[in-house]
Amino acid sequence: MRRFQALKNFNAFPHAEDHLLKKTFSGAIVSIVGLIIMATLFVHELHYYLTTYTLHQMSVDVKRGETLPIHINMTFPALPCDVVSVDAIDMSGKHEVDLDTNIWKLRMSKDGHIIGTEYLSDLVEKGNTEHKHEHHDEHQEEHNHVKNADHDEMVKKVKQAMENGEGCRVYGVLDVQRVAGNFHISVHGLNYFVAQQIFEGSSHVNVSHEIHDLSFGPKYPGIHNPLDETSRILRDTSGTFKYYIKIVPTEYRYLSKEVLPTNQFSVNEYFMPMKQNDKTWPAVYFLYDMSPITVTIKEERRSFLHFLTRLCAVLGGTFAMTGMLDRWMYLIIESVTKSKPSSVMR
Repeated sequence: MRRFQALKNFNAFPHAEDHLLKKTFSGAIVSIVGLIIMATLFVHELHYYLTTYTLHQMSVDVKRGETLPIHINMTFPALPCDVVSVDAIDMSGKHEVDLDTNIWKLRMSKDGHIIGTEYLSDLVEKGNTEHKHEHHDEHQEEHNHVKNADHDEMVKKVKQAMENGEGCRVYGVLDVQRVAGNFHISVHGLNYFVAQQIFEGSSHVNVSHEIHDLSFGPKYPGIHNPLDETSRILRDTSGTFKYYIKIVPTEYRYLSKEVLPTNQFSVNEYFMPMKQNDKTWPAVYFLYDMSPITVTIKEERRSFLHFLTRLCAVLGGTFAMTGMLDRWMYLIIESVTKSKPSSVMR
């Protein structure tokens, strides 16, 4: 028993008897404020513990033989769908047309309503030479939208659509090789003489566009595609837009160990105004190149011991501060109340 009695000397939390305790109104206020603060901090720390964070790691990209998906969703408010074409070229040295394409064109009214659709099933060309469109040589057409159609009817139809303010929305997926290349949207699919009759010169082609979505793979939490919701509207001028894109292969690893392969990218843009005697048609080019570095993003959750340590720190600190504040307020109130009777006696 003496040993147990001796242990009482190590008690760091001695208790006073009830008749020696004094409860004050100021102490109640401080206690309530302290409880509110501690409850708020507890909720904050719990949310901080349950929220995941990400770690970024970099390594050399060793992937080979895979394709690169390009998700396109763009609107051309000043170009009817009959004159819009999509081309993709890469530098792999292959000439076969073997890419799986799934591109759709939506005819848009002046008010932005859909009035028709068209599926582009034969629009991808691959080559290792520079892709040029010379207007003086009608034999170099890659894909001619009016191959078997009457040119006069085509011109009449397109001009009527332009007078009605018809535009075109292009969306879908291009699967290309994981090498440097470009894809572009333009009027290059038209016969040169038909294009001349429609636009009366390349300086009258308006390639104003809105990029609703442009990505190179599925999206993961927190990704930011810099060209999403980008709008480039031309007024009383014409020209070619070029977007220089650097694609960074990315892997996103969830807490469940599921791996999402995708890509993120950075971009610079350049606009080249058309001159009166230019022999090239305006277009919107996306020139991309692959980064040799892969970024791995891993979701992590903080340990429970880390949560307990932070919780004890904030709650203990709040409790200590409220105790000190209560003692200070008590001493101040006591000194004020004691000074009043002495001043009355004088």
